[in-house]
Amino acid sequence: MKTTIAEVSRYVGEEVTIGVWLQNKRSSGKIAFLQLRDGTGFMQGIVVKADIGEDKFQQAKALTQETSLYVTGVVVEDTRSSFGYELQVNNFEIIHEAVDYPITPKEHGTEFLMDHRHLWLRSKKQHAVMKVRNEIIRATYEFFNTNGYTKIDSPILTGSSAEGTTELFHTKYFDEEAYLSQSGQLYLEAAAMAFGKVFSFGPTFRAEKSKTRRHLIEFWMIEPEMAFMDHDDSLEVQEQYVTHVVEAVLENCTLELEALGRDKAVLEKIKAPFPRISYDEAIDLLKEKGFDDIDWGEDFGAPHETAIAESYDKPVFIVNYPAEIKAFYMKPDPERPEVVLCADLIAPEGYGEIIGGSQRIDDLELMQKRYEEHDLTGDAYQWYLQLREYGSVPHSGFGLGLERTVAWIAGVEHVRETIPFPRLLNRLYP
Repeated sequence: MKTTIAEVSRYVGEEVTIGVWLQNKRSSGKIAFLQLRDGTGFMQGIVVKADIGEDKFQQAKALTQETSLYVTGVVVEDTRSSFGYELQVNNFEIIHEAVDYPITPKEHGTEFLMDHRHLWLRSKKQHAVMKVRNEIIRATYEFFNTNGYTKIDSPILTGSSAEGTTELFHTKYFDEEAYLSQSGQLYLEAAAMAFGKVFSFGPTFRAEKSKTRRHLIEFWMIEPEMAFMDHDDSLEVQEQYVTHVVEAVLENCTLELEALGRDKAVLEKIKAPFPRISYDEAIDLLKEKGFDDIDWGEDFGAPHETAIAESYDKPVFIVNYPAEIKAFYMKPDPERPEVVLCADLIAPEGYGEIIGGSQRIDDLELMQKRYEEHDLTGDAYQWYLQLREYGSVPHSGFGLGLERTVAWIAGVEHVRETIPFPRLLNRLYP
């Protein structure tokens, strides 16, 4: 029976054949222990000299790291391992012998590992991070599909920016100026006026020359937009969505979280509702914590977000930022127009902002005023203005950065390990 490591629990006591790579090995006298992987999981194969014969046993002992092979053996339960099963190998066939595999079972520098990212993905921890990422994506589709959202794909090449042109990649679109998308939000607002509740999931690009552990040049965002929803409605959706994703990872990525050494008890506390504090209260909290250099009207940096998060064991919403430091499309608070109806969701444990969202301006006259203030009077933005002209409604939306969310849930320090092939300020290879 040909199967995979992920499916061996179905075949306890039976003989199976699995296509694998040799991750590592060790031998003890007349027994060889093979650490095997097949892409679906990791499993130990036991080769006993008395069962397999002298020649085959010596061949097993000589296998090199990352050699590919077919192994055949009987599946048995193994209560000593977290996986719960091992393979009593009675035969194997070498497919391709790997020679001098670069990433050996020793410490390697980060730059070396990043230069060999195409191979580093094979390691157990990197594999676990990607499986967590995949589960977050799966749970994302599950959440929005279950709750009546329509997926809309926004363009990657755009003729305008969502939040300003200083961090955009410019390119030529035949005879026109174009940009790589920094957000699909504006297009999602148009889609929300057609479908009610929509979401997109795709790559975004920021030409921000930052080297922090929270920043990538190319990253993926989940961006819902919702017609007939105000700011408070949107906050409820956000906390329900994040709770759903965390619960899905806890349920379906037990082995991966264990491989990463992630404390599941920390994640088990992540339940809606999440605490909410105003920007004003956040400023006061930072002052109490000794940040005398932050004044009202300034945006928060990574140290500020980390200090705020330290007071909570759940993600925390910071709401109602000053209008001057937020995007042109955010709706002012009717009772206090110097702040806008927005929120950043800050992850615990120092992982920073994972969601930014707001209620959008739905008044045509106010949006026209914003256009003038931000010099958006060109043709590129006229279609967006028309959304307020023809059947405007209250609407809200948000964007979740996938890689920061993966880093937080998986407990990974740097976002470069949360995307298969990271694009950083100094890296476009491999």
